[in-house]
Amino acid sequence: MIDQTKQSAPGDFQVHLAQLEAAGLLVRIDRPICKDTEIHPLMRCQFLGSYAEADRRAFMFTNVHGAKGETYDIPVVVGALAASNEIYAMGMGVPVDKLAEVWLKGIANPIPPEFVEHAACHEVVITGDDLTKPGGGLDLLPIPISTPGFDAAPYLTATLCITKDPETGIRNMGTYRAGLKARDRLGVRMASRLSGAGGYAHWLKYQKLKQPMPIAIVVGCSPVVLFTGPQKLAVDQDEMAVAGGLAGRALRVTKAKTIDLEIPADAEIVIEGFIDTELLEPEGPFGESHGHIALEDYNMSMRVTAITMKKKPVFASVLSEVTPSESSILKKSAYEALFVQHLRRDLDIKGIKNVVMHEPLTNLRKVIFLQFVHGAPKTEVWRGLQGASTLQAQCGKIVIAVSEDIDPLNTDAIFWSLTYRSDPIADTMLIPHRAGGHGPKAGAGGGDSTMLIDATLKHPTSPLALPAKPFMENAQNIWNELRGAHNLPPLQMKAPWHGYDLGDWAADWQVFADKATQGNWEANGVNTFARRRSGLKPETPVRLVENPGAKTH
Repeated sequence: MIDQTKQSAPGDFQVHLAQLEAAGLLVRIDRPICKDTEIHPLMRCQFLGSYAEADRRAFMFTNVHGAKGETYDIPVVVGALAASNEIYAMGMGVPVDKLAEVWLKGIANPIPPEFVEHAACHEVVITGDDLTKPGGGLDLLPIPISTPGFDAAPYLTATLCITKDPETGIRNMGTYRAGLKARDRLGVRMASRLSGAGGYAHWLKYQKLKQPMPIAIVVGCSPVVLFTGPQKLAVDQDEMAVAGGLAGRALRVTKAKTIDLEIPADAEIVIEGFIDTELLEPEGPFGESHGHIALEDYNMSMRVTAITMKKKPVFASVLSEVTPSESSILKKSAYEALFVQHLRRDLDIKGIKNVVMHEPLTNLRKVIFLQFVHGAPKTEVWRGLQGASTLQAQCGKIVIAVSEDIDPLNTDAIFWSLTYRSDPIADTMLIPHRAGGHGPKAGAGGGDSTMLIDATLKHPTSPLALPAKPFMENAQNIWNELRGAHNLPPLQMKAPWHGYDLGDWAADWQVFADKATQGNWEANGVNTFARRRSGLKPETPVRLVENPGAKTH
């Protein structure tokens, strides 16, 4: 393994990949692999069952084809950002135990970027008719399907979406999914819920101006830059400068070709364009990190004006869906550091030692454990519980305080502490009127509360966000085929290991999913383009508009 204490954060994605390979953390797969049905199911195998996190690897696929037999010159890498905490830490250039410290220092000490005129991300520039010709535009990119069997299209997942406040000029960098609709069109989802996406706040301002919103979607760049995308930083903070603070040096930016935005100069691939602020387009279904399939919502429609890239780029994709996943590791260390900072600095909570956000299945946001020193005053414990549950509307539905002898990563120890150290009447508080936050909309009533426990399914809901059973079975066969050549451990799958219907899944969505895995996703884009509507808020459920009498169970 590479000694991380002697490294700095890599400023280029391919430098990061070389470091991972040297450390034995990246596996090259030359076998033919289908981006639409095989890549993500194969990667999902090592996030399921008893496969240890320390054994997870990034995979680079060098022989990629599509469901229709189309081939690609661009390799696809998955897991290279956050398949494990060790891989994530290598992208930051620090040991794992220094991650929280580096995040707090980076946020407190931002370093503005350095502008350069000429950049590697502009070695290839595709514009005009080349964006719409057969095999051109987005068809050039080997974009995988994340949840084959349920997703309506291939999706960009490892995104750094750059927008700019039209009033202040301050940039925002967010990680938003973007699904293929046409060779020059994407469906982009930005969270419009309370404490949602910074890009959505910009969209509202452009909407008032009656102007389309410029956006640059970066796929593959210095990890410290991409790592800022999922974080909830202050709205007036330049996240490129925060990335510089994480790296300890100014990072390079350049001007986009067709829009007025600055982008990482050493990016692998950049997709430029404008988001319509009047017409919204049906987007989804897509396997979400809350563990269910996100169903069709009206979301943003992006017209692509340019695709730029290096001469020999690498296409990056991240594994989302049910946690643990890359998407949860991408958020975890920074989220936990921000919560510790809030409790210690902003609220001056005495005796707080650590904050741990529960990752498996619950996706970090809903369950938070607070670790206190022995003897911490009861008043401080309760101030800490309330502070953690209110910092972000999407985080802290269930917050549990434990003493320092309880390992917050050991749920058995948590249950032991709940059993023997708490009185459910005296030591439990239920608080109503909580925002619904991040979760499936099927069956949702809009509101929520803090500390409610009932683990049984009470209503039909959208499918479990894992690839459908045939694709996972095929992935296991491929895994077993690769074991000998690549020294991979045997799989020990534990339920749930594939997606399945939980009662809220329309026949039309299954048609979308089937078309996507057959490589016919563009037909889905034709379908949704004809169904565009104006006067709607992003994330409006499609069926409530097209079928007003429909119920969401």
